[in-house]
Amino acid sequence: MYTLMALAPILTVFFFLVILRWPAKKAMPLALIVATTLAFTVWQVNSTVIAASIIQGVSICLAILWIVFGALLMLNTLTNSGAIATIRAGFMDITPDRRIQAIIVAWCFGAFIEGAAGFGTPAAVCAPLLMALGFPAMGAVTVALIIQSTPVSFGAVGTPILLGVKTGLDNPMVHGILANNNIAFMDYIFEIGRNVALIHGIIGVLIPVFLSVMLTRFFGKEKSIKRGLEALPFGIFAGLAVTVPYVLVAWFLGPEFPSIIGGLIGLVIVVFAAKNNFLTPKNSWDFADRAEWPAHWMGTWEPKFAKAPEHMTLMKAWAPYVLVGIFLVLSRKVAFIKGMLVSVSIPVTDLFGTGIGYSIKPLYVPGFIFICAVACAFFIQRMKFSDLKAAAGQSFKTTVQASFALGFAIPMVRVFINSGEKFNTSGLASMPLELANGVAELAGSAWTGFAGVIGAMGAFIAGSNTVSNMMFSLFQFGVASQIDVPQSIIVALQAVGGAAGNMITVHNVVAAAAVVGLMDREGEIIRKTLIPLSYYLIFAAIIGITLVNIGWGTVLS
Repeated sequence: MYTLMALAPILTVFFFLVILRWPAKKAMPLALIVATTLAFTVWQVNSTVIAASIIQGVSICLAILWIVFGALLMLNTLTNSGAIATIRAGFMDITPDRRIQAIIVAWCFGAFIEGAAGFGTPAAVCAPLLMALGFPAMGAVTVALIIQSTPVSFGAVGTPILLGVKTGLDNPMVHGILANNNIAFMDYIFEIGRNVALIHGIIGVLIPVFLSVMLTRFFGKEKSIKRGLEALPFGIFAGLAVTVPYVLVAWFLGPEFPSIIGGLIGLVIVVFAAKNNFLTPKNSWDFADRAEWPAHWMGTWEPKFAKAPEHMTLMKAWAPYVLVGIFLVLSRKVAFIKGMLVSVSIPVTDLFGTGIGYSIKPLYVPGFIFICAVACAFFIQRMKFSDLKAAAGQSFKTTVQASFALGFAIPMVRVFINSGEKFNTSGLASMPLELANGVAELAGSAWTGFAGVIGAMGAFIAGSNTVSNMMFSLFQFGVASQIDVPQSIIVALQAVGGAAGNMITVHNVVAAAAVVGLMDREGEIIRKTLIPLSYYLIFAAIIGITLVNIGWGTVLS
């Protein structure tokens, strides 16, 4: 009964957003009402805790909107400067094939941006870039969200593993079991990271093929899967170009740099291969003429490209994107720079004496990095101040439009998560854990096949692979111990599922849709990304069961 009640807020989102295709700004207030009502009446959470959770959610929402604004400002600035026109011409020199362009921008460049930043940043960067290249808004955002999977577990220089899994397993029970087996805690975290990379590395090989097939099936004139599969050889090659270095880095260097290095190496290899027509399809593929596109493909942002000035070289045009990558890595890995950025904080802490809060770090959030890159672009690309001012005004307007949906989605998540024993008088576990416990009881010894689903559910709820891992890693470790399965495999499946869940996370979808002007179409987007999510979870289950059956990993006791 408690499992079904804990499922109610998720079903509310799914029913109204995905099935009925309501816009998020209408569906998410309903979900917040359902979650709040359950928290107050069934979980017996104090009203002050609920209020604190809602304010905490609004604070997190402001941080995400800061990212959205930065991404929009960068897009609009580069459009007005003529840089986007130059970038478009450069891509056409590499390949006119839209399938290959999607693989280069979303899969390779997106993996690098995810590795450096996390926070759903790749979708906010890649979706508008693809749209500027001539993709329909719906196609651009769908493709950008699909790659929010393989690179995510090692996003933000390994945060989902080094913070998410580590915090989730930092428990006396786990420490005791590891001590009995003479295993150091951090060595075990790295072992889990290697398993995560292995599973992702196998599944991720086909993600570029999915990008191609999704484009041709849903956005091609012929609505053909076959046209997408024409890129199968190149897609597998591009998949391996990223995942092979990705797995090797995770195996030998740890969880900080797999996505960054894998994305960079893959980008170089894939661009070189595409430019030399290595394994590319014989027949190029493009969308139908823009006049034939259905209205629901189109965003409110219409790309009106300024003519590139004579001084706008390809290097100058790409400079802001290169600077974003450099600034993100420096801000995460250089202690002095990171220290300066995180020292500026807007604390919203210990709300109403509950201990609930959130400190907004406006200079550390990637939105500030985008703005720094825009400031550099202003001088590098010799922009007019009037063009920059117009870009800022348009970006602010679109960000405000996105704020309503996010302003309800994230508070719902925080109420859902903050319903645990620490804050309630019912003695129940938090709603996410009650839900996971119910699924575990139903699955029994077949849990290996369902572990990834719980991770994805956690990411869908929380909007974060890191938070999903924090919530469920200890639970997954405990279930694995009960069914006598290697714990490192089950926790790895949790992290893999949590990464894949980012494809349908409401706040990622809302943020990415806002950047390309697709507000109110979030349900349509999620319906499409459910397809690659299903592929990811099914194959994660198959690989997990296979690893258990061949004796991979050790059952700790």
